[in-house]
Amino acid sequence: MEPLPATRYHPDPLETGSVEPDDVTCIVCDRARGYVYVGPVYADEEYVDEICPWCIADGSAATALGATFTDVDPAPADVPGGVVREVAERTPGFAGWQQEQWQFHCRDAAAYLGTAGIEELAARDGALEMLLHEHDRFGWTAEQSQTFVESLRRAGNPTAHLFRCLHCGLHLAHSDRS
Repeated sequence: MEPLPATRYHPDPLETGSVEPDDVTCIVCDRARGYVYVGPVYADEEYVDEICPWCIADGSAATALGATFTDVDPAPADVPGGVVREVAERTPGFAGWQQEQWQFHCRDAAAYLGTAGIEELAARDGALEMLLHEHDRFGWTAEQSQTFVESLRRAGNPTAHLFRCLHCGLHLAHSDRS
């Protein structure tokens, strides 16, 4: 098997579960390379486990299928359009129960690291603080937010999606639940 293509904003899609070993033939390049993308595909047609990570990374899947792999709308106004397109069209996305929310920081997209629970979040600068204020807009009290954050599990429900800023190293997160 070839080594997986490098993607700046999703450095280990095999570890996060967005790419899996499989001998499926890619619908874009017509090659079986040993891996298949199993994350979300936003397109007019439905493509389930039919696209190789190489065709995502080089942009050929987005071009050939009119597809994106992450909904980045709305991206912060200070993030260049090329970055937003790279995340949407040339970066493996990730699956969640609710709408995925790619994180941005330092005028750039952050790198997706995978799901995280309270244990993983406690060891990451910034992530817990962000989650403790995630529900402020809904009027949650500090106690309600603390209880919710303490219930987060890496492989459970609810969980959090963890990111790292590529510039300052700050960890960012958002929660996800069914």
